[in-house]
Amino acid sequence: MPPAAPIVQAVPPVVPPMPLPTLSASQTAQLGQMLADAGFAHGLRHDGSAQARLDGSDTVVRAALDYARAVHSGRLDASDFQQDWGLRPAAYDPVPAFADAVKRDRIAAWFRSLPPPYAGYDGLQKGLVNYRKIEAAGGWTAIAAGPDMTVGASGPRVAALRKRLAVEDSDVVATGAKFDQELKDAVIRAQRRYGLNPTGLVSTGTVGALNVPAADRVRQIMANMERWRWLPQELPAKRIQVNIAAAVLTVFEGDAPIASMKAVTGRPGNETPMLQSRIHSIVLNPPWNVPAGIAAKELFPKGAAYLARNNYKIIGTGAGRRIQQQPGPKSALGLYKFDFDNPYAVYLHDTPAQAKFASFDRLDSHGCVRLEKPGPLAQLLLRNDPAWQPEQIDEALAKAKTLRVQLQPQDQVHVYLLYWTAFASANGAMNFRGDPYGWDKTLAAKIERRSAITAVAAR
Repeated sequence: MPPAAPIVQAVPPVVPPMPLPTLSASQTAQLGQMLADAGFAHGLRHDGSAQARLDGSDTVVRAALDYARAVHSGRLDASDFQQDWGLRPAAYDPVPAFADAVKRDRIAAWFRSLPPPYAGYDGLQKGLVNYRKIEAAGGWTAIAAGPDMTVGASGPRVAALRKRLAVEDSDVVATGAKFDQELKDAVIRAQRRYGLNPTGLVSTGTVGALNVPAADRVRQIMANMERWRWLPQELPAKRIQVNIAAAVLTVFEGDAPIASMKAVTGRPGNETPMLQSRIHSIVLNPPWNVPAGIAAKELFPKGAAYLARNNYKIIGTGAGRRIQQQPGPKSALGLYKFDFDNPYAVYLHDTPAQAKFASFDRLDSHGCVRLEKPGPLAQLLLRNDPAWQPEQIDEALAKAKTLRVQLQPQDQVHVYLLYWTAFASANGAMNFRGDPYGWDKTLAAKIERRSAITAVAAR
C-alpha cells in the first residue's frame, strides 16, 4: 500500500488587528472631557480627585478604549476572578464601533451606549451619586450600643437614631429625642430597605446595618455595578434568578417577574457560586449523593445506626465508599431537584426542613439552593408538556421512585445565581443587604486596584 498522505490541518488566516483611529483636535478635546469624570461616575474608582489631563489623540484613544472595555464588560482582568465567581463577561472589542463613531463624528452617542442597558444598573448609578454626596458631607455618626429602642423610649440614642435615619429618609424629622409612632414607621421603612425583619424595634441587627459607614455603602454600590457588567447585553426574557445574598428566587417571563419565593442559600464557608446556566431536567423523588467532604465531616462520625435511621446507604468499601440518602420523606433533597450544568455541582431543590424559610437570615445550606415552593415551580416549567401535568406529577411522586423528567427544549429555562447586595427600588430608594461572603469588599478593592494599574499604563 502507498504511504498514507500526511494530514494537513488548515491554518486560519491571521487577521491583523484593526488600526486605531486618529482623532481630530475637536474630537480629542471632546472625548478627553467626557473621560475626565466618567470612571468616577460609573464606579470604576472610589477616589473623586481630579484625574490627570489626557493630551494627544493616541493617549485619549487608548484611555477611551480602556474605559469602554471596563464600563461595558467589567473592570476586572480574567486573573482577578475568584473560582466561585462563575459569571464571566462576553469577549468585547470596542475598536470597530469606536472607529465607526469617530468616522461619523458620533463619539458622544457611542460613549452613551457603553454601560449595561438595564434599569437596575441605572438605579445603582443614581444611588452612587447620592451616597457619594453623603460620604463627602461626612457620612453619618454611628449609633452607640445600648438597649433595644421602641415606642416610648427617649434620650440621646433616640436623638442619634432620628438624625441617622433622616440622612436616607427625607420624611424623618431629624431633631427630637422621643421615639414616637412616626419614628417607628421610619424604622420599619429602613428595616425593609436593609432586608431586616420590619418590626419597628431597633435592636442589634438594625443598629449594625445603620452603622455601616457611608464609604462602605459607596463601595457596595460599585461592586454591584461591576456585576451588572458581567451579564449579557440582553437577558433572556424567560429566566429564573436567585439573589444569593437575599436568598430569594424570582421567575421572569416576558422580562417581567411572575413569581417569587424564599430560598436558602450557602452559609459563609459553603458559598453558593455566582453562575449562569439552563435548567434541563427535574428529578422527582431524588436521592442525595452526599459530597465526600460532608460525608467525612458530618455523617460518617455519627455512626451506622444514625445513617440507617435517616435512610442513608453506604455504597462501596474502603477509601472509595460513599453515602447516598435514599428518596423519601427524610431526604435532604425533598421531592424535587432542578438540574443545570455547572462545574460546582450545585442545583435547586426541595427540602423537608421548612423552618428556615420563616427566618430573615436564610444562608444555611452547603451551597445548593433550597426552595420554599418547588412544587409550583415544577408545574410551571412542565405546564406545556401534556405528559407531565399536575396529576401525572403527583402520581409519580406517590410511587416514591426516582424519575428524571427532561424539559422540552423550548421549556428549558435560563437560570442565574447572582449576588445582589445593593439595588434601587421603583421610587429610587437604595436597598442594601449584608455582604455575608465578603465579596463586595473584595470586588471593590479589585476594581480600584485594576483601575490604578490601567491608569498608570495609559500615561
